[in-house]
Amino acid sequence: MRFKRYLRGAAAAWAVTILFGTVAAHAAAPQQKTQAPGYYRFKLGDFEVTVLSDGTFPMKAAEILANPPQQTEAALARAFLRDPIEVSVNAFLINTGSKLVLVDTGAGSLFGPTVGKLMVNLKASGYTPDQVDEIYISHMHLDHVGGLVNDGKIAFPNAVVRAAQLEADHWLSDAHLNAAPKERKEGFENAMKQVNPYVVAGRFKPFGADAALEPGIRAVAAAGHTPGHTAYVVESMGQSLVLWGDTMHVAAVQFPDPSIVIRFDDDATAAAAARKKIFADAAQNDWWVGGAHLPFPGIGHLRTSGTGYIFVPANYTSLSY
Repeated sequence: MRFKRYLRGAAAAWAVTILFGTVAAHAAAPQQKTQAPGYYRFKLGDFEVTVLSDGTFPMKAAEILANPPQQTEAALARAFLRDPIEVSVNAFLINTGSKLVLVDTGAGSLFGPTVGKLMVNLKASGYTPDQVDEIYISHMHLDHVGGLVNDGKIAFPNAVVRAAQLEADHWLSDAHLNAAPKERKEGFENAMKQVNPYVVAGRFKPFGADAALEPGIRAVAAAGHTPGHTAYVVESMGQSLVLWGDTMHVAAVQFPDPSIVIRFDDDATAAAAARKKIFADAAQNDWWVGGAHLPFPGIGHLRTSGTGYIFVPANYTSLSY
């Protein structure tokens, strides 16, 4: 009898070992410390939109916002954030069915080791650089044009690059470069380095304000952050998406108070006015919004809240369309 009890106890112990004995070994496996490929896809009417992550970078919000630092820190705390914040760099790939259009190209190798991932994520999403037909640039800061050229070579061999004429006239001007203070010359040099290869190849085509670019895609002047800063409105089957570039940078601060500007806006008054108009239009018309520096994937809607706004992120979709 005692032997039978021993056998039953041994069997139970063996079963526990089988069920749980490998837990310690699994827990001891090294942490992976990586994310899944950075792309997110959704339908906009008949169009397919793929958000591409170029990565993130740290930014001291209290230093770049023209707002008392303690107020910025309080706003970040309400969003469970601390300075420096991790800022996403997003680009948007639109498949209209007849054209493949990329809005902005990320930072490439110009902004540190934590960004420059757009090309990897483009390929992971199922597309290749040679399939891109057109590239629309919101503005020529390096974290938006940095991916146009790789190792001195055009990164998108079949693409036509488009940007506002005002933006081209500002950043691609030798006169403006020569007149710029020393600390700002690098911005002009980077813009020229990235865009001029397409100019030389005859594949840079600037446009005027509020231009229709492709069926379902139009440019909307949103100057202020830079002289020719541009938003793009994408429309299909009664649905609209506004891709607003650098209309805002710090969601936790600028959604509650759209009047807050950043210290490197070219024209702070115009930038604030452009932001207020885009926010109001998006909320009133139930547009989808997409931000270059909203937390990836940066897609959602705005609704009013007092004198400010609340960002409502898109509900996740597994693409069962």
